[in-house]
This record gives sequence, structure tokens and C-alpha cells, in this order.
Amino acid sequence: MTASPTPRTRVVILGAAGRDFHDFNVVFRDDPGHEVVAFTATQIPDIDGRRYPAELAGSLYPQGIPIVAESELGDLVRRQAVDVVVFAYSDVRHERVMHLASQCIAAGADFRLHGARRTMLRSTKPVVAVTAVRTGVGKSQTTRYLARLLRDRGLRVVAVRHPMPYGDLVAQACQRYASYDDLDRYDCTIEEREEYEPHLDAGGVVYAGVDYERILRQAEQEADVVLWDGGNNDLPFYAPDLHLVLADPLRPGDEAAYHPGEANVRMADVVVVAKCDSARPEDIEAVESSVRALNPDATVLRADSPVTVDDEAAVRGRRVLVVEDGPTLTHGSMTYGAGVVGARAAGAAEVVDPSPYAVGSIADTYARYPNARAVLPAMGYGAAQVRDLEATISAAVEAGACDAVVSGTPIDLTRVLSVPVPLVRARYELREQVAGGLAALLQEAIGDTVPGVPVPGAERS
Repeated sequence: MTASPTPRTRVVILGAAGRDFHDFNVVFRDDPGHEVVAFTATQIPDIDGRRYPAELAGSLYPQGIPIVAESELGDLVRRQAVDVVVFAYSDVRHERVMHLASQCIAAGADFRLHGARRTMLRSTKPVVAVTAVRTGVGKSQTTRYLARLLRDRGLRVVAVRHPMPYGDLVAQACQRYASYDDLDRYDCTIEEREEYEPHLDAGGVVYAGVDYERILRQAEQEADVVLWDGGNNDLPFYAPDLHLVLADPLRPGDEAAYHPGEANVRMADVVVVAKCDSARPEDIEAVESSVRALNPDATVLRADSPVTVDDEAAVRGRRVLVVEDGPTLTHGSMTYGAGVVGARAAGAAEVVDPSPYAVGSIADTYARYPNARAVLPAMGYGAAQVRDLEATISAAVEAGACDAVVSGTPIDLTRVLSVPVPLVRARYELREQVAGGLAALLQEAIGDTVPGVPVPGAERS
């Protein structure tokens, strides 16, 4: 008598078009013992209702995998007789993670969080990873700072950015950015431009996409050092030789309250307490004390995040509408960013509340994230949102509410929309309070790396 085949374990992956795809690729794609019946989607607008395509899903999934709204989770688990639900996105309160776990358990499924070792890929080149405790702490400025230190040593640096595949997933499987033309060719969203443009402005190369094994192997061909540029507060996708984690004294306590940011702190080689120039001393000390309790072995450094405004005269004494980085205000839960800091430092007469002039998806964003109402979140996950952002600015100008716009986003917004009043950029960088600390840590971690020469032992597992 022939034995019946062992049934496959049925899996749902909770995600937000990022780590969920990576975890599938690394853990489940070629595993005949598991069947991923769906991804769910949250945080990012309009990413559900799609499919993870067969071209990326592999031979076990000839029809691809559906992506549904997270709001359908309970019904999905029961309807599909799901055995295991895997949580795979970031910047979520511990309490929220456990509410989702309870929902899954009540519906009959196990609830799983993948560990870092199981989902990190190994590189043949040294990897420096930059992550954080929350969205909007200062990862980008830190990554740029480290890239400059490495290039000053004559090393070829390639930045690999955490995924933001909100469009055609097949076309976005492995993308290389070396010029602004590449941004246009790949039809990048504002969110993507915010992360890629500063690297391009510094003469760097950036990779991103969906298939991070393929991305890594291609990036290794032109890099002496791979620089992991993290997203939200997610874990690195690549096993780091040096792991730097940014902590935020403007949100003290969050380093131990959000997933997977706390895990990052516990894994860190170095924790950089950023924004010390705008935080209260007691909050800086509280964060440092918390970090040391979580990870006594980590090196803890302090850094400032100075903000400069391109044209202070265009801001001084004016009523300004401030545009800030979208994710920092939404799931990052901040009420302001670098734009407000720069506008006030430049002597703006008033920071105008743009919410009365909000159009379409911008109004929806304020309804969902009322903490953002005093500024304008640069929501630009698609063309419709960019049009709503532009229309909101125009409505405020037409009403006579503002004389200028201050943009705290890392990109030149005039490349993607029209602004009928002067637009002034607020820029921010990392500044170590004690110079040389990060350079010394880089030397210790990758000191034997020689420009253009393969790393000894590069085949390490």
C-alpha cells in the first residue's frame, strides 16, 4: 500500500512589501514541505490586491502568490486552514505584534518570528550594516557618513538599500542606480528617491529590489565593502561584520518598545545616539542607560544631526509650509522632522498647518496619523499621491496661507512636482561628538580590506 504524501504546512506571511518577500525567498521558496498561501499587506498604501509573481516565486508556485490586506487575516487563516503565520515587517509596537499573534492563535494557527541567523545572507565581501530602533532616526545620514569614510580609504563602496518594491515586482527584482537617469528609468516613487538620491549625489552606487541574493552577488562584483542601508527599524538582510544601530533621544523608551528595533539594539556592535544637538540631556542619558541594559557589550557613541537651510533669507520672517519625510510621520509617529528644525533655526515667522488644505490621499493620511497635522508628509508611493501632495501645497498657497515651502525630505521635490512659491531645502548630516570613533571602529572591523583585492577567506560560510 502506497503511503499518502505528507501534507505541506500552510503558511501566511504578514508583510509590507519588503521583509516578507525576503523571508519567503530565503526560507520558503524552494521548500517542498511548506506552502505559502498568501502574503498580507499593511503600512504602505495600495500594495495589496497584487500577486507575488511566479517568475520570482519559483517552480513550486506556478500561479504566484496572492497579496491581501492584513485586515482579512482572521478570515484568511480560517478559510485557508493556515497552520503557521509568519510576522515579517517592521516598526511595530511589541503590543501590536502580540495582538496579531493572539488573532492568529485564536483562528487556529501558530505564530512565528524568524530569527536573524535564519534570514541573513552571507557575503564574500565585508558588510557594514546601518539599522535603527525606529523609522526616522537618521540611518540615511549615517550611511552617507560611513560611505565617505570608506571611500576616503580608497575602498569601493556599494550601498544596498532595504526593499521598497511598490510597482512591477518582476521589473524590480534587481535594480542598480548610478545616476538620476536610473531613477527616471525605474519610475521611482518619492520614497525611493529619498533614499537613493543622496547616495547618487555623493557619487555612489545603490542596489535595491526584491531578490536580495541576486542583488548581493551582483553588488559584490563592484564592491570592496557592501554597506547595508536599512529601512524602518528592520534587521539587516546580510550578516554584518560591523552592525551600527541608531537610537533616538527624541523618542526615549522606543528602543525597548518596538519590533524589531529592540532586537537590533541587542545585536548591535555599535549604538549611535543621534540628534543629541536637539534632544534634552536627560533623554540622551535615559536612552544610553536603556541601551546599556539591553546590550552591555555594545559601544555607545553620541552624534549630532545638524540641519542647514539652503537659503535662509527666503525663510526668515516668512510663513512657511514644511514638507517632511512621509514614513517618519506615519508609522514613525513623529510630529516633525528636519524641515521644522531648519525653518525655526532660519527664523521663519510661522510654520503653517497645511491640514485644512489637504487633498485626497493627504487628507486620508491626516485622518489615520493625526500626529502629522502640523506639517505636510511627503507621501509619494504613486503618481496619484504625488498629485495630491502638489495640489495640497497649491491650495495652501492660493489661500494665502504661506509664502514659501521648506522641504525636509532628502530629495529635490521640484524634480517630481511644481511648487508656486520658493522652495528651500533643509539638509542634515551626521556629526560625531567625539571625532574619529566611527573611523576607528571601521578600521577594527574591516582593517585588512584592500581596494580591488578579494577578501581572504571570502568563501566563509
